Amino acid sequence: MIGLARALFAVVLLSTSCSRLRADSDADGHVEHGPGRATSHRSFADVEEWKKVFDSPERPNWQMPERVIEALNLKPGQAVADLGAGTGYFTVHLAQAVGETGTVYAVEVEPTLVDHLRHRAELEGLPQVLPILASKDTPRLPHGSVDLILIVDTFHHLDHRADYLPKLAAALTPRGRLVVIDWKKEPLPEGPPLDHKLARDEVVAEVTAAGFELAESPEFLSYQYFLIFRRTEARVW
Repeated sequence: MIGLARALFAVVLLSTSCSRLRADSDADGHVEHGPGRATSHRSFADVEEWKKVFDSPERPNWQMPERVIEALNLKPGQAVADLGAGTGYFTVHLAQAVGETGTVYAVEVEPTLVDHLRHRAELEGLPQVLPILASKDTPRLPHGSVDLILIVDTFHHLDHRADYLPKLAAALTPRGRLVVIDWKKEPLPEGPPLDHKLARDEVVAEVTAAGFELAESPEFLSYQYFLIFRRTEARVW
C-alpha cells in the first residue's frame, strides 16, 4: 500500500504543471539583480549536457557528498527533499541515508530532468525516490511532512524568494531543517561567474527573514558555504 500511495502521489504531482522554476536563459543566462531575485536564468533541459557538469568524475573531490550527508545526520525512515535535484547527484546520496523506509522528493522544474530522475531511480533500485515536477512559484511538496529540504547550487536560481521560502517552511515538519549549499561569492575554479553568485550574508538574511534561524554552518567545503537552518518556534505556517 505504501508503494501504491507513493506512485499515485507522484502521478498527481507530475500532472499538475509544466511551468518552470528556472526560466529559459537570456543570451548569457544573466538577469538583473535585486532583492530576492534570481541572479541567473538558464535552461537545464539538455540532460546529457548537464550530466557532464553535475555528475563530473571530478566533482566528489570538492563537493564531498558523503561528508555533506554525514553532517546532515539523517535517519532511516525520514522524508527529505532535494530541491533543484538536477540529474540526481545528491538524490542518490539522500536515498541511501533515509533507506527504503524513507522518502526522497526529487524536485525539478525541467520535464526532461524529471524523466531522467525517474529512470535513474528505477535503474538504481531506489523506490523511495519520488520525482516531482514543480513550478516556478511552488515546490509542490506535501504540507508539514518533510524533515529536511536540501538546496545545492540552486538558491541563486530561485526568483521571488520572499514569497517562495515560506512555501518551503510550510512543507517542513515543526523541527524540520532547510539546508542551503551555494557558491561563495569569490573567484573560484568551479562554479558560475561571479555576478551569478549570492553572498553568504545575503542568503542568511533572506532565509532568517522568512522565519528561520541559522543553526549550523559547517566549514569543510572549499567553494561553497553550507548553511543549516531551523524553523523558528514563534512562526506559525
